[in-house]
Amino acid sequence: MIAAEDPDYVIKPYIEDVIAFIIFWALSGVVFLQFFTRYVLNDSMAWTEEIARYLLIWVTFVGGAIAVRRGTHIGVEVLLHFLPAGPVRVLRFVIDIITVGFVALLCWFAVQITERMQIQTMMVVDVPMSVVYAGVACGCFLMLYRSLGVLLANARRRWQPDPNKVDLIID
Repeated sequence: MIAAEDPDYVIKPYIEDVIAFIIFWALSGVVFLQFFTRYVLNDSMAWTEEIARYLLIWVTFVGGAIAVRRGTHIGVEVLLHFLPAGPVRVLRFVIDIITVGFVALLCWFAVQITERMQIQTMMVVDVPMSVVYAGVACGCFLMLYRSLGVLLANARRRWQPDPNKVDLIID
């Protein structure tokens, strides 16, 4: 039996990866159950569509934290390629501060909406809507944690380009 090992590559289990993995497979199970009951049993379960929608919201916001950690959120980087090194460092600093501020504000709004939605319940399942918005808040706080990590890592490098980051090459 052949076992492939790469001693240089280690898989690190990040918390947002684990949460997104679990939510994704729960979403897959619910969608499969919806498909099975609708098209095979010809008697659709009403709660599956609603729960699938809310699980998709959860996985989206937790996935946002993964994108922050990996640096794969969409961004306009044209100025970083054409400006001299000094202004690029200032621009990177400003981008990091704006990002952390925006995500912190997003966290604050997510907590506010979670508290306000305690009185409203889901349409089919008798569960407060604050459960759905708690997933949004969880994803936002994970994004804030990762944004602060990016800010600290960039500060340690004094906003120099990350030597470990591989830029995409577009022909």
